[in-house]
Amino acid sequence: MGERREGVITACGCRRGPVRVSRRNLLAVLASGAALVACSENAATGRSQFAVVPDETLREMADQAWADLINQTPTSTDTAMQARLERVGRRIVQASGRTDLDWRFVVFDRPEINAFVLPNGKVAAFKGLMDFARDDDELAGVLGHEVGHILARHPAERVSQQLAVQVGVGVLQAILANGDYGQHAGEIAGALGMGAVYGVILPYSRNHELEADRLGVDLAQRAGLDPAGAIRFFERMAIEGRKQPEPPEVLSTHPADAHRLAVLKEAVAALPKG
Repeated sequence: MGERREGVITACGCRRGPVRVSRRNLLAVLASGAALVACSENAATGRSQFAVVPDETLREMADQAWADLINQTPTSTDTAMQARLERVGRRIVQASGRTDLDWRFVVFDRPEINAFVLPNGKVAAFKGLMDFARDDDELAGVLGHEVGHILARHPAERVSQQLAVQVGVGVLQAILANGDYGQHAGEIAGALGMGAVYGVILPYSRNHELEADRLGVDLAQRAGLDPAGAIRFFERMAIEGRKQPEPPEVLSTHPADAHRLAVLKEAVAALPKG
């Protein structure tokens, strides 16, 4: 769940295009950060990450995106709904240990069943989602997922992948333009760019969603809530999703419903009992 706002990629993006930044800025970011963070290991996931964009940079971008959202989108006047989101969200944050961020949880008055997190710890939940989540356990499944994206540093990883593809394709296009294939350089680079999107970025995005699900159920349990709430929530979301056509998993940023539910059930079953 999540969404991309212009100029910043959120932890959990909907099916939208990549961030657009000038090539000069891309090269500067890659050159300055690659040696420091390109091969860092994430403590929450236990795997190494390609992340050349510093978290501080993402948080600065997210601050502006959040300010724009607050100015442009009406917030809910339902104080009980807002209090519920805040109560469950704070429990998840305490369980995560990431109390260093300036977390804020806001219900926006929109009907979509959706939520997203920004790299600066700002969490938006739409009224449609708040109405859809039947209890705190289901809501904890959603918020655990969103906080899980931050623990896993998915925003930095995803933006880094997109920047690397943009820069790599640009460099390749410049090389081709000076060779025998100069007149077709744009078409060749474009085709290779699409290959990178479908072969690298989208699979990583799907893996991010599954990784956040696993972290989310663990956070829900550590927060004293029922981690199976996530299963119940996404089972009903899957039913809701059948009302509209869904692209094949290979063309989607999100895993197929059946795959996602299977991974969720495995994750909940693997949690320590009692």
